[in-house]
Amino acid sequence: MIGSGYVGLVSGACFSEFGHSVDCVDHDPEKVKLLRSGEVPIYEPGLSDLISTNSTEGRLFFSSDLVGAVRAADVVFIAVGTPGRRGDGAVDMQYVDDAALEIAAALDGFKVIVTKSTVPVGTARRLEGLIRKARPDADFAMVSNPEFLREGSAIEDFMRPDKIVVGVEDERAEELMRQAYRPLSLRDAPLIMTDFETAELVKYANNAFLAMRISFINELSDLCEATGANIGEASNALGKDRRIGPYFLHPGPSYGGSCFPKDTKALVAIGEQYGSPMQSIDTTIRINDERKMRMVEKICSAMGGEVSGKRITVLGISFKPNTDDIREAPALTIIPELQERGALITAHDPAARENAEQELQDVEWASDPLDAIEGADCLVILTEWNAYRGLDLKAVAGLMQNHVIVDLRNVFDIRQLAGLPFAYHSLGRKTVNP
Repeated sequence: MIGSGYVGLVSGACFSEFGHSVDCVDHDPEKVKLLRSGEVPIYEPGLSDLISTNSTEGRLFFSSDLVGAVRAADVVFIAVGTPGRRGDGAVDMQYVDDAALEIAAALDGFKVIVTKSTVPVGTARRLEGLIRKARPDADFAMVSNPEFLREGSAIEDFMRPDKIVVGVEDERAEELMRQAYRPLSLRDAPLIMTDFETAELVKYANNAFLAMRISFINELSDLCEATGANIGEASNALGKDRRIGPYFLHPGPSYGGSCFPKDTKALVAIGEQYGSPMQSIDTTIRINDERKMRMVEKICSAMGGEVSGKRITVLGISFKPNTDDIREAPALTIIPELQERGALITAHDPAARENAEQELQDVEWASDPLDAIEGADCLVILTEWNAYRGLDLKAVAGLMQNHVIVDLRNVFDIRQLAGLPFAYHSLGRKTVNP
């Protein structure tokens, strides 16, 4: 597994749990040292225990020795970063190309080389040419095997996938990939064998479609507020339709994270490259970007139009619960904009504080949600951590200076507010006044 980031670590640990011998290779010696000592540099439920167990039992290894790892392997996965380029949204392929050339130099005997990183359409075929040019004598086959892991539930997603997509054009490679995933065949996980281009496109299509659903339900929640309808009941009714399903129909402040923002932009760039515009996804991106500022205006409106000098408590910084990932998190736009308008920000997050402290300035951090709430004029829920769902609202009322809640994840049942002194603003539901 070349690359010990999020995808590489989760995939490597899960493959070792299947009984395979896995070498996770990374150029960063400090990261390798950390992993060998049993420390995991990312927050993902269950990952630390999985790594510890399989390392102890001699199936999972960490090193910087790419040559040794490649020569010992049957299958080599490329799981390095593919950041989006500024400006055009296209994918920066530098790390993938560098990994491919390093693998080429180390090839010895037949190998299957797999792109696990999210890469543009045409990458597997292009890398095949790149490697053959560097090593005309090498015996290898390319495969595209995109990941569909959700942060916060990645291990469950790997172990019980909706699908496994493999782009392959070599019989030997197909057989080795079937062997790699054979434990999942016992659980009837659909193994979809296809060509390189289809496998690469499916990954982007998957994330772009889900992002489009989020932007749709967010716009619908705004319409519910305007008309007096209830987004919870509307989305529940929509989800009962088997053609639609219930997933990704919950309103929020916008989508974020390492995948949806990057992959939607990349799909638009791919469409432009091939003269086939992805107009619906282009609109999805615009809606998502504009929504963050709409949420700022919603908070300001709840405060009577003025937040200068007001203490606002923000609960939740990570882009979603059960992760410490703050990449493209709504908080990174909403908090600085509130500060620009004069608000004083106190914040809490169960996992993302360390990462957030590097990005957000002049924020007072609390180690407990109730400590963060004390003295607040307004409470804003940005991430639906379970710890916030169970807050004692009577205790919250006793701690706040002014009783305004702006719940941008609809974590509270409106019935919970009965008899309490809150002005409660949520998404797609009527405002509750004391």
